[in-house]
Amino acid sequence: MGAITYDIEIPSSIPAAKMFKAMVLDADTLIPKIMPQAIKNVEILEGDGGVGTVKVIHFGEGSQYKSVKHRVDAIDKENLTHTYSIVEGDALSGVIESITYHIKIVPTEDGGSICKNRSIYNTNGDAEISESNIKEGKEKAMAMFKAIEAYLHANPDA
Repeated sequence: MGAITYDIEIPSSIPAAKMFKAMVLDADTLIPKIMPQAIKNVEILEGDGGVGTVKVIHFGEGSQYKSVKHRVDAIDKENLTHTYSIVEGDALSGVIESITYHIKIVPTEDGGSICKNRSIYNTNGDAEISESNIKEGKEKAMAMFKAIEAYLHANPDA
């Protein structure tokens, strides 16, 4: 098994704790509401949202994929960190064994935050992932983050 890692940092004017709540704690209901073309719904198969929880994410009409199985590996509300893995589903394309995401929301001096996201693609055997697929993943992550940010600006009490 090989591994391909990439990092992305996205700045925001939204405070770190608020962004973490929206992006991690409320994501299962918030993202389908604001981006139904990307994610139709999230179904919890086992667990209570904490470590070990297994969910199925059903993609929306705008996606080329149907669904993925998502496992919560770690969550730390105090340090605003979240680690989860995509462990099953058609988005893995038979080339990828799993994808692990490490997210940390860091406060900035101006009251905003930076979302630090490390993605680790664990490939089957010596399989390789194209740069265009990695770029597409980064663009989707950025679009989702920016949609959440726009929602929070439009709904300050959310």
